[in-house]
Amino acid sequence: MDSLQKELEKRPRVGLAAVVIKNGQILLGKRIGKIGDARWAPPGGHLEYGESVEACASRELLEETALVAKTLIPGPYTNNLIAPKNQHYVTLYVFIPEFEGTLQCLEPEKCAGWDWFDIDHLPTPLLTSFDAFIQNGGAETLKTLCITHTQKG
Repeated sequence: MDSLQKELEKRPRVGLAAVVIKNGQILLGKRIGKIGDARWAPPGGHLEYGESVEACASRELLEETALVAKTLIPGPYTNNLIAPKNQHYVTLYVFIPEFEGTLQCLEPEKCAGWDWFDIDHLPTPLLTSFDAFIQNGGAETLKTLCITHTQKG
């Protein structure tokens, strides 16, 4: 491996989590593969060159679940080193309280399946970045969004 490739591997990556909210619950999938194997996480992936955060959230949600985001609310971010490879990720969160479509698992090689979970009863283990989000006020943010969205609907 040449030095440029090693340097690029040490740079932070920009991840995105599309947090879908429905009836006081959030959508999580059990991951399969290199990043976060057997851990639960919302739909998401990497921000592509020139892509807006909202476009990335919409794209990842559609690619992974067949759901179409109707309302997108930009959220906070987390900044984590993720074991075992010590990868540095900055993960952007986008909340999706309104969507259309029928939930499907479109990438079965990356996700064992999707399910809805109460915010106070999330499965374990969670993906490192999502766990950091939940532990640092994310659960309260999600509860507030659920209440606000329920009152609108």
